Amino acid sequence: MSDTSQTDLPDAPEQPQIYLITPPEFDLSTFPDRLASVLDAEDVACIRLALATSDEDRIARAADACREVAHARDVAIVIERHLAMVERLGLDGVHLTDGARTVRHARKELGADAIVGAFCGSSRHDGMTAAEAGADYVAFGPVGGSLGDGTHAEDGLFEWWSQMIEVPVVAEGGLSAGRATAQGAMTDFFGVGEEIWREDDAAEALRTLLAGAR
Repeated sequence: MSDTSQTDLPDAPEQPQIYLITPPEFDLSTFPDRLASVLDAEDVACIRLALATSDEDRIARAADACREVAHARDVAIVIERHLAMVERLGLDGVHLTDGARTVRHARKELGADAIVGAFCGSSRHDGMTAAEAGADYVAFGPVGGSLGDGTHAEDGLFEWWSQMIEVPVVAEGGLSAGRATAQGAMTDFFGVGEEIWREDDAAEALRTLLAGAR
């Protein structure tokens, strides 16, 4: 791991910070440069490597490229789901997608200094359980639209969380400029991914997306 890498998320400021999520698939010949341009343009707290593939070789090559870009800029990088690959790939932690179920196990495997985050859909109960089990942050979403099962994270969930729970919260999924403006006072981090990567100029898309929340 780079000597300059972060091993935990910074304290959440009054304005939400950016938690950048990679596309589920990307071209290794071009994406690292796109990632670098966003990191150079905006302050990013953490990057999530969120690949859809389970091919370990593809994941490893993508992780190496993105880690180099991230750690050169003192930005932490976590991987989605693949707990066993965190230390091998020199990453800073893991983002779990099964709510609170494996948070305690991940913390035991990675130790106290690693980042362990948990996506909890719209479940307040799962979020609280994940926080109690040692998660560094809890993510709720989608905040725009809904999943196939109808899951949608309402503003009230974030408002309650910000008032009652100290563990930082991430708002993600279908984020729009309007949603960002509405939730700016009740979330610690905006999880931003496909909302910007589908645009030619991802850095400009990010600025536009979050303009109203700043």
